[in-house]
Amino acid sequence: METIHASVDPVALVHRVGALIDAGRCGAAGPLLAAARQLIEPSPELNLLAARLAEGQGEHGLARAEFDAAVEAAPDQGSLRKRRASFCHRTGDFERAARDAAEAVILDPQDADAKALLGSALLSLGRPADARACLTEACTAQPGNPAYREALAVATEADGDPDAAFAILRGGLSPTGGSLNLRNAAILFCIRHRAFRQAVGLAEEGRIAGTVDACLFGLKGHAQSSLGMHAEAAESYAEALKLGPGDPYVRHLVAASGLLPSAKRAPPDYLRAVFDGYAERFDDHLIGLGYRIPGAIRHTVAEYLGTVGPCGPILDLGCGTGLIGVAIADLPIGPLTGVDISGRMLAEARAKGIYATLEEADVLDWLADRPDTWQLILAGDVLCYFGALDGLLRAIQPRLAPGGWFVLSVEERREDAEESGWSLQRQGRYAHSRAYLDEVLRACGFVVRRMDAQVIRMEAGAPVLGYLIVAEPAPAVH
Repeated sequence: METIHASVDPVALVHRVGALIDAGRCGAAGPLLAAARQLIEPSPELNLLAARLAEGQGEHGLARAEFDAAVEAAPDQGSLRKRRASFCHRTGDFERAARDAAEAVILDPQDADAKALLGSALLSLGRPADARACLTEACTAQPGNPAYREALAVATEADGDPDAAFAILRGGLSPTGGSLNLRNAAILFCIRHRAFRQAVGLAEEGRIAGTVDACLFGLKGHAQSSLGMHAEAAESYAEALKLGPGDPYVRHLVAASGLLPSAKRAPPDYLRAVFDGYAERFDDHLIGLGYRIPGAIRHTVAEYLGTVGPCGPILDLGCGTGLIGVAIADLPIGPLTGVDISGRMLAEARAKGIYATLEEADVLDWLADRPDTWQLILAGDVLCYFGALDGLLRAIQPRLAPGGWFVLSVEERREDAEESGWSLQRQGRYAHSRAYLDEVLRACGFVVRRMDAQVIRMEAGAPVLGYLIVAEPAPAVH
């Protein structure tokens, strides 16, 4: 524990507290801050330290009170307004963040950082045109700031101008390097828009310039794999693994390339990154691939309703943008709850106005915390992100009401699969054998009502084969 000496310099003490908070040593900073507040007159600086400490300890209410006290003590200090705006944005209070950032701009119309903060808050409030205007001014004032440029590209794309958004990202790069984060953002932009060759070119340009990290090589491998360049992708993933051996996104892609033993599931961080970047074009892309699962699930749900009549509640696991919700919305069911790990996918689902409740969470963690039961649990193309299914199925089984149906789709793995009955494919999804599916469902307390062969969608001109499965809770043994 830090010891306080009677002759301590109050200024040095304040600096020490700040350094401890920066280092993440909030437990050590607390007693020193308390001592500083006994030695020094109240000031906005002390309030800011207390706010940072409280936020570091997860006490957001206390942090907000300290930020408020700092601003109240010096309302004309734009820096305090910006600090509170940043905090409010981090904690989801976008209205307050926008007001504080706007006040900071009024106090200093030349403050580019305040304009960037205001632009980010407006974008979070669903006002991309206003956000774009603010961020344009910030970038004009500081054209070399890569964070401003990246934020402006996001706002520009959200404002419906993807070509201009890419030009903004590309304009901040050069063949001799440039910001690594900006380059990765440009590569990811190309991948989201299926410009895979352009993505590979940007990554190679960064490699030649020596501006690389694990993320760049991982994205390069992803683009190469999408082009069918699997050997080259494996080389990129190997480089990514060297630079980021603990990165879950990288490790999953490396496992998919065959360079690592298959993990038992796709990491949540990987799923969040993929689907957050895919959300806005997800519906159009899958519809273009002839995606059949929503229609197949609708037919199955209608069959169930023909037996039991109107029913509910309904749980849509991994609901994504709500394609299954749309398919069943006119049937006599409800209320409908959707769960997905991607906030951006959920925003698309929310805009459809179908779900009574939408929850952002990893489905396995979310199920573990729920006491509820549902009459229908739907999982369209969710289990393809799990290899071993026993953990997820054991979490689902108690949540299914007696007589309820669990309707799920999976991708098919041939019967000559490895002993585990599942395998990780190059696209980062898992496939399962029929024998394994039948065995694991029964072992986890389900009765398999049927398992129908199903074309899930087309991919690279060929059908992706799988199964549509209906399972029920096994009768309790007395």
